[in-house]
Amino acid sequence: MKSAVTSALLVLAVTFTVSAATKPKPAAKPFNVVEASISDMQAALKDGRVTSHELVLQYLVRIATYEDKLHAAITVNPNALKEADERDRERAVGKIRGPLHGIPIALKDNIQTTDLPTTGGALAFVNLVPPYDATLTKNLRDAGAIIMAKTQLTELANWVAGNPPMPTNYNALNGYGFNPYDPRRDPRTETGDGRPALATGGSSSGAGTTANFWAANVGSETSGSILSPSNQNMLAAIKPTVGRISRYGVIPITADQDTAGPMAKYVTDAAIMFGVLEGNNPDPNDAATTRCTPPPNHDYTVFLKKDGLKGSRIGIPRAGFYDKFTTPGATTPRGGLNPEQTKAMNDAIAVLKAEGAIVIDPADIPSVVDKNAADNYFLWGVCTDMDDVKGKKCSIDLAYGMERDFNKWLASLGTAAPVKSLAELRKWNSDHQKMGAIRYGQSLLDISDAMDLDLFKSRYESDRANDIRLSATHGIDEVMKSQNLDALLFPGPSGASIAARPGYPTVIVPWAMVPNAPQTAFPETFKALPQPFGVSFTGMACSEPTLLKLAYSFEQATKKRVPPASTP
Repeated sequence: MKSAVTSALLVLAVTFTVSAATKPKPAAKPFNVVEASISDMQAALKDGRVTSHELVLQYLVRIATYEDKLHAAITVNPNALKEADERDRERAVGKIRGPLHGIPIALKDNIQTTDLPTTGGALAFVNLVPPYDATLTKNLRDAGAIIMAKTQLTELANWVAGNPPMPTNYNALNGYGFNPYDPRRDPRTETGDGRPALATGGSSSGAGTTANFWAANVGSETSGSILSPSNQNMLAAIKPTVGRISRYGVIPITADQDTAGPMAKYVTDAAIMFGVLEGNNPDPNDAATTRCTPPPNHDYTVFLKKDGLKGSRIGIPRAGFYDKFTTPGATTPRGGLNPEQTKAMNDAIAVLKAEGAIVIDPADIPSVVDKNAADNYFLWGVCTDMDDVKGKKCSIDLAYGMERDFNKWLASLGTAAPVKSLAELRKWNSDHQKMGAIRYGQSLLDISDAMDLDLFKSRYESDRANDIRLSATHGIDEVMKSQNLDALLFPGPSGASIAARPGYPTVIVPWAMVPNAPQTAFPETFKALPQPFGVSFTGMACSEPTLLKLAYSFEQATKKRVPPASTP
């Protein structure tokens, strides 16, 4: 049975479709949004083969048809058609705001909009309409983009529950999000809570973009939440250098690692969005936006060259990422790929070589293979409870940052804030458990609220320095400088964490389909469908132009993206 929201959307879409059908139309083949790129749309808009109104209308029909299957949207903009009409009127008089003029885009629902709720998926924020737009929202609007919807996400970007962990793409407000490549529920009794059989990836949602509900979407990442859902939904995406895109007006975890970024079907679309999201000037509300120097006119498409791989030096970080590796003091190996993933990456490396890249194999990350436990990246984790904190073998960066930056964000909302502090949110959640506020608990919020900012300041500073040392100085920086590399090639999103700690960029590209074979096997009667598997190009700070060049060249040489069969 369709929800009230999708039923209303279907009525709206059909009404407009019937009305439009009564008008005489030229015999030309109608434009179809399915798998269309932003460039395709702009060309059709320019030629008069489609209007922004018609683009939105087609997307509304698709949302009404498939949303109940996927839960890709938390809110659909009821004024999307009105905004499309405004962009069409501007186009008619020659006013084109930018490369996204009249293009429907969705935002993760932790990105503020003053005309739609921004919930973070939390019940406490269900009615929160912020008093100011996120800077990136303003940049999109100024460029003529139509904010089509707010997307599904893991509640508060997955810093709520740690033991047991909250399933990715679950929140108390909208339940579970589902993957279009296999939108069925997990049949295993061990995980019999209604979660999807095929994971959707990190806290951002790519389902609506891959199912053609909108042209592209904006996600956010602290450690993997752009790269992982893009991998799982066969999307191209940019996880930027922290500071490339303003974080002002985005619900935070920690300013040390948080960033928004574009998720799209094609590298060109991601590059177009990236330039718009970056904005024309540094944001006075986010000092990190001065970190990198943008290209002229913020145009990243100039770096998209088909022969971009030729002569490039790309490293293969085998230990721990491709091959199993035994850390100091351990007796069993960890990490590595299964046979199907190994074949996919061997094939990807063959493409690099065929396109003229110089492949350095292996190019192991020094902190990963270091035999001294204190200098080994894999033995330095993220603290998720107070026992971890006391053990001093993990970083409190995320826990400390959440206490610092979340409370600062709440204060910026003024009287619009439903709660005034992280402590108040925890109490609100506890008081509303029967409504489903904390189905999986709130242990991560608990540890953050325990982070007295003065008491833990020196520990935080020490941990932050160690994060940078192991991930960058003795990690990515060391191998890239010693081997004179342009990028490291990671399987899927596996390099997300090590790149996230120093705030380094990654561009992911669709590549293969591999079996969905979890450690706890599905019942024999359940035939799991294959899952997408991408490749990621990672570099040091501000290297997005180089990474886009490499990713685009790989994409054009392979063109492996296939749309999901569940949403034709």
